[in-house]
Amino acid sequence: MTFSKDDLNRARAETRACEDLIHFNNAGSSLMPAPVADYLHEFLREEEMNGGYETADQEKEALENFYVSSSKLLNCKPDEMAFAENATRAWDMAFYGFSFSKGDRILTTMSEYGSNVIAYNQQAERYGLEVVFVPDDEYGQIDVCALRQAIDDRVKLISISLIPTGGGLVNPAEAVGKVAREAGVPYLLDACQGVGHLPLDVEKIGCDILSGTGRKYLRGPRGTGLLYVRHEMMDKLVPPFLDQHAADLISPGEYKMLPDAKRFENWEQNFAGKAGLGVAIDYALQFGIESIQHRVYMLADKLRNGLSEIDGIELTDLGEEKCGIVTFRAAQAGCESIKSGLHKHRINVSVSDGSGSLVSFQDRDITEVVRASVHYFNTEEEILFFLDALESIV
Repeated sequence: MTFSKDDLNRARAETRACEDLIHFNNAGSSLMPAPVADYLHEFLREEEMNGGYETADQEKEALENFYVSSSKLLNCKPDEMAFAENATRAWDMAFYGFSFSKGDRILTTMSEYGSNVIAYNQQAERYGLEVVFVPDDEYGQIDVCALRQAIDDRVKLISISLIPTGGGLVNPAEAVGKVAREAGVPYLLDACQGVGHLPLDVEKIGCDILSGTGRKYLRGPRGTGLLYVRHEMMDKLVPPFLDQHAADLISPGEYKMLPDAKRFENWEQNFAGKAGLGVAIDYALQFGIESIQHRVYMLADKLRNGLSEIDGIELTDLGEEKCGIVTFRAAQAGCESIKSGLHKHRINVSVSDGSGSLVSFQDRDITEVVRASVHYFNTEEEILFFLDALESIV
């Protein structure tokens, strides 16, 4: 599948801000397409005019569509999907559901997301776990051979981020899944930067749990996230908290959790966001995730090539496979000054500092990088404008 000229024209026509700015901050929060934004506004207006409970009843089919759409996106069953208020909370609901004991080990990557590392350390303090950062290979991604060698009977979880927040590498998720399956170790994949960015087939990857967000490459509303939990893993996890949505109260002293992934949800949800995320997933699937990936990777390659020709610019992306996130720093200017300078040209980028990628950044002696993340509605002309603006700044 290819992303056609008609697809691009449609995508830009339905992205209202394209005429006013260049948005290279899709790894932070992308621009909602008009059909998604309009639906979200209409849902909220219905709540305003008719009431929240009444609107939820009226939009029941749209709310259920989230489970259908997300299951199509990940190639799983609808009852293996749960809605969350963000990717971190989705990840937390699964991770904190594991029962650990003293001496257990968690294997993760050097490029792991900072919030996840905090959670590992919290549980390490609580239970006496060992957190093992598997070294990188020659490309800067997780070394699968080292991962395999690190497996022993103390390893209770393999947990990695597919794409780190502070760089453009794509970790070899399928190869990690093969190791996990061979060893019989649960595998948790943080795909926050991956959903909507590249095809994700949980059966092919072999992960038991996957978390993602709506606001990034899916172009959905903020305050939305999703969680996949394989059926076989469901009863091996105890959600860190339950309510009368996640479980049924049988008697004053007895409850029963729901049999599906909704046990990881809360009763009170962002209903407009949930239905809107379903619309956003359907919108992405109309273009085709493989087509989206091909175009995003092409644009990112052109951006990296252009950056490599500017004196003083150092590209900081690692990985054998590089995605739509492009990171760099400049000898002549600090990252924040570059960001503010580009903003004056109506170009949106972000700065990734050490907190999100602390382990990797400290190992590589990096404090911060500029992160320019492209999406399918961006153009080659925008990349040329970006490069000219950057050169004038540095």
